[in-house]
Amino acid sequence: MSPPTIHGRFTWHELMTEHPDEAIAFYQKVVGWKVDQWGPNPDYRIWVGSRGPVGGVMAPTAEATAMGAQPTWLSYIGTTDIDATVRDAARLGGRVMKGATEVPSVGRFAVLADPQGAIFAVLQQHTPMTPPAGTKPGEFVWHELVTTDPDGAFNFYRALFGWEKTRAHDMGPLGIYQLFGWPGVDLGGIYRKPPDMPAPPNWLPYIDVANCKAATETLVKQGGKVLNGPMQVPGGGWITMALDPHGIALAIHQQPASMAAKPAAKAKKKAARKPAAKKATKKKPAVKKTARKKAAGRKPAGKKTAKRAKKGR
Repeated sequence: MSPPTIHGRFTWHELMTEHPDEAIAFYQKVVGWKVDQWGPNPDYRIWVGSRGPVGGVMAPTAEATAMGAQPTWLSYIGTTDIDATVRDAARLGGRVMKGATEVPSVGRFAVLADPQGAIFAVLQQHTPMTPPAGTKPGEFVWHELVTTDPDGAFNFYRALFGWEKTRAHDMGPLGIYQLFGWPGVDLGGIYRKPPDMPAPPNWLPYIDVANCKAATETLVKQGGKVLNGPMQVPGGGWITMALDPHGIALAIHQQPASMAAKPAAKAKKKAARKPAAKKATKKKPAVKKTARKKAAGRKPAGKKTAKRAKKGR
């Protein structure tokens, strides 16, 4: 079952890079996004998927650089009360990197870090948008937290957003991969950071693509570097973890074949009904023709009967 509000859902994804124009060219080829300028600030570009905007791209601001922010993907999580969320994050051991700030015509956002150091943002929209059902290529489908303390991190986010533990997968030497979300709704996974992983705790969003293998090949041709994949994951999907040409981590995901086949099956069923409808339309002239024949057949009989009646008089 889905949560009743936008609170706790991932709603926006922002790429901060020192090379925004080159990043745009790269992701357009790999993911297929279109790009629009944002009216209030033309330097901020919007990633646009098949069903509308999914995120943005920008160069680091002077304020972000002063805070020590590194080029990365920043995931935004929805909240219905940003002031309360910021206060709770600090009370639970997190850090406020940037306090609640107004974005004209959009809403208010804040940048936070969880107790283990993973950075994320929260967003309270002036007009909350209901997330569309399912996921299509070009949209963000999964969110993965690698952290030094999986249980501590989960407790932090559960207190903030009401997330629950759903399923879990044993990855052997890498430990447990814990899925989170709500009953029947998986939002992502949490696992312990391997000792040999140089990156600090972080959130990694996954972008859905139609064909993971083809997108991975394009990624390499465009200067990206594959870290892992393409590989199949539990449930039948495929993923690739990589770096873009400027070293920023990204991940792509392909839906399981069983899920991708459903729309095709519906389209096939719908197409099968169309000829039947046309065939039914063709019957109408036949009905009229038959009616004309019957009517024509009755007229001579009527005249003959009239003549007999006349003779009889």
